[in-house]
Amino acid sequence: METVAENKCFGGVQGVYTHASKATGCDMTFGLFLPEEARDGPVPVLWYLSGLTCTHENAMVKAGAQGWAAEQGIALVFPDTSPRGEGVADDDAYDLGQGAGFYVNATQDPWKPHFRMWDYVAEELPALVASEFAIDAERQAITGHSMGGHGALTLAMGRRGQYRSVSAFSPICHPTASDWGRKQLTAYLGPDEASWARHDAALMMRETGFDGPVLVDTGTQDQFIDLLKPEALAEAANARRQEATLRLQKGYDHSYFFVSSFMEDHMAFHAEALYA
Repeated sequence: METVAENKCFGGVQGVYTHASKATGCDMTFGLFLPEEARDGPVPVLWYLSGLTCTHENAMVKAGAQGWAAEQGIALVFPDTSPRGEGVADDDAYDLGQGAGFYVNATQDPWKPHFRMWDYVAEELPALVASEFAIDAERQAITGHSMGGHGALTLAMGRRGQYRSVSAFSPICHPTASDWGRKQLTAYLGPDEASWARHDAALMMRETGFDGPVLVDTGTQDQFIDLLKPEALAEAANARRQEATLRLQKGYDHSYFFVSSFMEDHMAFHAEALYA
């Protein structure tokens, strides 16, 4: 692992690091905010998964999360959204390939050698940060925006017991029934739709649910709301009687102005679970 940058931030340190990933078969970059409390011992961690076209940097710079994380004594990890580099498959479309990993383990060519973001986010990167930094691996929570909200919800429900809480900002809720999903799941996982179900939050909510609290915010003026399908997740949560707070925020869109407006709520929500 190599240090790209470290900056003092809200009494803690905002770092950027690179490392050679076995999961993705290429070098990966991630951001990590450590609050001041990490000087004295391991702190709980919140994973933030970003959306289409993003890198580790977007949320790190624009989400306004570090101040609230410092107040709660929580570390933040900002992984990249896909493998990158020469020799890594890509596509001319913004919503497929590099920058659009969808947090799955690809089984189809040309994606399968590198696009293993599920294993990277759920296993390899947590093990790395827990070994190199003052992170308490027993206290993890997860959140994300758009494609990253999809990833956060599906990882939380697919890896029961790993995360104490899950939240999402404008997540892709029902990708098997959306143009933000069917294209990518076909490319990465193949045409058998049975293999897609574990990467659809609405379907997983009906099948398994989550063994902890859930918070989801979506803006009523989100320009992509028909692709996100928040109503599908709400219907599934109601059918399962899942512990969840699913909110439509009047007038907000899909941007980081929306994310930063409700980051304090989400950080307090996760702090309650992480410090319970």
